Amino acid sequence: MSKLDKIEELQNILKEDNTNFQARRELAVLLLDYGYAEEAKQHFLYLSKIFNDDSGIFYNLGITYEKLKDLNKAEEAYKKSIELAPEEIDAYYNLGLVYIDKKMYEKAVDCFEKVLSKDNNDSNSYFSIGLCYLKEGKLDGAKYYFQRTIDLNDEDIYAHFYIGNILKEEGDNEAAKEKFKKVLELSPDYSWAYFNLAAIDYEENNFDSAFENLDKTLERNPKDAEAYKIYAKILTKAGKLDNAAVIMETALDNCGENGDLYYILAQIQKLRKANDEYVKCINNALKFHNSLSISPKLVKKELDKFLS
Repeated sequence: MSKLDKIEELQNILKEDNTNFQARRELAVLLLDYGYAEEAKQHFLYLSKIFNDDSGIFYNLGITYEKLKDLNKAEEAYKKSIELAPEEIDAYYNLGLVYIDKKMYEKAVDCFEKVLSKDNNDSNSYFSIGLCYLKEGKLDGAKYYFQRTIDLNDEDIYAHFYIGNILKEEGDNEAAKEKFKKVLELSPDYSWAYFNLAAIDYEENNFDSAFENLDKTLERNPKDAEAYKIYAKILTKAGKLDNAAVIMETALDNCGENGDLYYILAQIQKLRKANDEYVKCINNALKFHNSLSISPKLVKKELDKFLS
C-alpha cells in the first residue's frame, strides 16, 4: 500500500471513529512525512491536548513547526518534549538546530553538548558545534569540532569542506586544496569544491587550472555568479575582452539580472571601447542596485563623469 493510500485509509477510519487516537497519531506522522505539515500540525495539536504528558507528540510537533518555519513554536514544543523526557537526546539535538536558525549559537552549543554527554560519538553534534563556532567567527574552535566530526565519520563532506574554507582563510592554500580534493573524492559533483579550488588557482595565478576548475563548477552549477566573475577577471587580465564579455552575458542569462554582474560587464565594455554598451550596462547596474555591492552613488558619479 502506498503512503497516499494509507493516508486515505486512516482518514476514513477517523471519519468513522474520531477517538481512534492511534490512527490519528499514525496519520499525523504520515502527513508530516509526505509534506503536509499544516495538516499534520492540526492532528498533533489535537493529540497534545489529550496526551499532554507524551514527549513523542511534542517532539513531532516541534518537527512540524520547524517545517512550517515557526521557530518560536518549534522551540516551545521541543522544550516541552525535553521536560517530559529529559533522557531523550533527539529533542535536544533538534532544539539546537532551531537555535542555529535563530542565531542563538551559545544556546545551540549547550543543546549539542547535552547530546554529547549522553553519546560521545555523535558526529552530527560535533559538526553542529563546529558550525556554531564558524558562524561566530571562532575559527580554531570550528576547525577542532569539524575535525572531531571527521574522526568519527571520514565521509562527512561538509566537515572536510568547512575545514578547507578555514585553511584557505588562514592562508594555508596547500592544505585547503587537499581538503577540497577530499570533498570531490567523496562527492565528485560538489560544485563549491571546484569553485574554491578555482579561487585558489586564481589567487596563485594558475590560470589554466583555474579555467579547468571554473568549467567544472559551471557545468555542475550554471547559476554560480561568483564563478563567472572570476572567469571574467582572468580573461580580462589576459586581454581577452570579447571572451570576458561573453562570459558575463552568459552569467546574466543564467543567474538573472544582477547589479554586480552588469557593473562588471560595463567595465569590460568600457575596455572594449563599446561606449554605448558601457552606458547601457551601468544604467542596468543602477536599476538593479539591490544586488550591487558598490554604492549606487559612486556608480552614478562614474557614469556622470564618463558622459561629461
